[in-house]
Amino acid sequence: MKEYKVLTQKDKWSTGEFDPETLEKALNAYASQGWQVVTAATASIPAFTGNREEIIIILERERTY
Repeated sequence: MKEYKVLTQKDKWSTGEFDPETLEKALNAYASQGWQVVTAATASIPAFTGNREEIIIILERERTY
């Protein structure tokens, strides 16, 4: 059985701004725990000043009991 994790820019790994180096460190940390990236996408989120784009990354790994 699989389990999934959804990462966004609001997660603890992020400062709210897109930073490729920070994202790479986070992905490597999750990879060391057995997580693999399944897909990544952007979502348009409504904001006070219009829409903002947010990255969404789906991770997957075998569930451990």
